[in-house]
Amino acid sequence: MHSTHAIPLPSRPPLILGPVPCVMGILNVTPDSFSDGGQHDRVDAAMAHAHQMIAEGADIIDIGGESTRPGSQPVGVQEELDRVMPVIQALVAAGITTPLSIDTYKPLVADQAIQAGAAIINDVHGLQGADEMADVAALHQVPVIVMHWQKDRDKFFPLLDDMRRYFERSIARAEQAGISRDRLILDPGFGFGKTLSENYAILQQIGGIQHERWQQKLPLLVGCSRKSMIGKLLGNEPEERLAGTIAANVIGYLNGGHIFRVHDVRANRDALRVAQATLYGPPTELG
Repeated sequence: MHSTHAIPLPSRPPLILGPVPCVMGILNVTPDSFSDGGQHDRVDAAMAHAHQMIAEGADIIDIGGESTRPGSQPVGVQEELDRVMPVIQALVAAGITTPLSIDTYKPLVADQAIQAGAAIINDVHGLQGADEMADVAALHQVPVIVMHWQKDRDKFFPLLDDMRRYFERSIARAEQAGISRDRLILDPGFGFGKTLSENYAILQQIGGIQHERWQQKLPLLVGCSRKSMIGKLLGNEPEERLAGTIAANVIGYLNGGHIFRVHDVRANRDALRVAQATLYGPPTELG
């Protein structure tokens, strides 16, 4: 069953995570993301897509200005700011109340995005990249999605044990900076430095990335949408991976996942609602 968490957000009610699945819509304002690069890299297109995802039931909009797909080229701070800031500013100006997260590992980008209205940092380096990232999150008192990406890990060391050690370092860095545990969300980092078998082992045992001795369990994010772990298995292209994505998210939910980062909001939200009703029963008002 699902643990329940109230994640504090700046200047708005907390984000409640528990039995009700939380859907995070992906808004890549990049020319080269693996699945939707170049589709939403203009402000008007990004705005339209954000409004569409919110209408379909997105609980969070995750805005990213740099692709992290294999082989992608790093983007400078100013270029990333030039991509994400106009979109954040336009969404805030339009009165969007859905929480915005900034998908970046650069402290300056995170800082500027939060000042413009973003409420969550999504860090693929899990607070173990730039030292200042934890300080930025602490300064603004925003939650952080801490992703596992251990590029130099020992492949002979058990993966789940390695992930637990990695997350313990991330938690220690957060607490050192003054970020309380109730502002941390764990992301196992599907597809980041992991084999096909490892990805599916994590999906099966996603709760195992948390150490048994931790008194306070943390919420879990599942980010499998259109990824190669689905494409390699099914032999299809990113735009053909909706069914596989839904299957992965439903399994992730049944195994304790809380947040589901997706490209296709409505289809995944519908599937997750069915999974929720299966575990906990349908809402009583539906009879």
